[in-house]
Amino acid sequence: MIEKALSGSKRYWIWVSLLLVGIAVGFYAYMNQFNYGLGVTGMSRDVSWGLYIAQFTFLVGVAASAVMLVLPYYLHDFKRFGKMVILGEFIAIPAVIMCMLFIVVDLGQPMRIMNVILHPSPRSVMFYDMIVLCGYLLINLVVGWTTLAAERKGFPYPKWVKPIIYLSIPWAFSIHTVTAFLYAGLPGRHLWLSAIMAARFLASAFAAGPAILLLLCFIVRRVTKFDPDPGVGAIQSLVKIIRYAMIANVFFYLLEVFTAFYSNIPEYSAALRYTLFGLNGYNNLVPIMWTAVVLALLGIALLIFPTRKNGVTLTIALLSIIIANWIDKGMVLIVAGFVPNSFERIVEYSPTLNEILVTLGVYSIGFLLLTILYKVAVSVREEKAS
Repeated sequence: MIEKALSGSKRYWIWVSLLLVGIAVGFYAYMNQFNYGLGVTGMSRDVSWGLYIAQFTFLVGVAASAVMLVLPYYLHDFKRFGKMVILGEFIAIPAVIMCMLFIVVDLGQPMRIMNVILHPSPRSVMFYDMIVLCGYLLINLVVGWTTLAAERKGFPYPKWVKPIIYLSIPWAFSIHTVTAFLYAGLPGRHLWLSAIMAARFLASAFAAGPAILLLLCFIVRRVTKFDPDPGVGAIQSLVKIIRYAMIANVFFYLLEVFTAFYSNIPEYSAALRYTLFGLNGYNNLVPIMWTAVVLALLGIALLIFPTRKNGVTLTIALLSIIIANWIDKGMVLIVAGFVPNSFERIVEYSPTLNEILVTLGVYSIGFLLLTILYKVAVSVREEKAS
């Protein structure tokens, strides 16, 4: 089936060419980082995780979001998601690959990743994070490709696939839960030292991930003959999931805010004060965080009222939720976790141009993989329809 990705319109090849240019630019920036070290980034001794790990954290949620289609469709026989579920499974594959690539570029020396493989430590959360990410990638490759191949031939998918599908449901929850444990298990970082961290991660994942999927469905519907929701109400059903997940995400965040400010424990409240109001004259993240707050409330409002049924306002709502989650769970959560440092000082972080270009390159790889997978899936569906 992969040969279907080798043919397409002029618009398709222009898009692929742009992604290849993005990959080339990102690779050049990464080689510059490889040669000169992480000193070309905005990271430092005090802020050792930055833009790369922020993308990793956000994209793990995007990968886990596929379960919001798999669980209703396969476990509860919710047929509305029938045409959309393969798109959800195929978005998880490039998302996981991008997660792995962001870990590699963040290491500085990529061979260090072999330490996790050659010298595994069952007491390390990073060891389990590697296992769940690699496993989830394999599961989605097997399930997505096998079910699509069976559909192309006009046969039901093999029976041996069903246990793997059921396994993918708890596995999807595990990848984001284990990722949350990477942060929540660090006693020296008060912003992350929270029992509700995993719940916040899952809620944000089940809001932002399906929102991205819906935007991709709109694009697929516009540029191809395949309609992921031919009048069966799949889009509005997914909108309900996004709405309630985002409300839960905001509620969990407010729980953190109340606990920090009402208890008035300096170590616990310092990071939140820094992100919301600034601290000791440092306020780089304040406008960014308040942008996320406004977008989160706007997105929820547009999804609650009848505006959710309008194509333009629905698109605005989805974009608002995606950006709000990217800011909160990506940049703000990671960077603010290092405030204050071990000496009770504040060291602010801003990504450099080199970091941004490397990030662009990784996203270009992910979007290229996504384009190929969607081209194959859509071509099979169009072939079957004709």
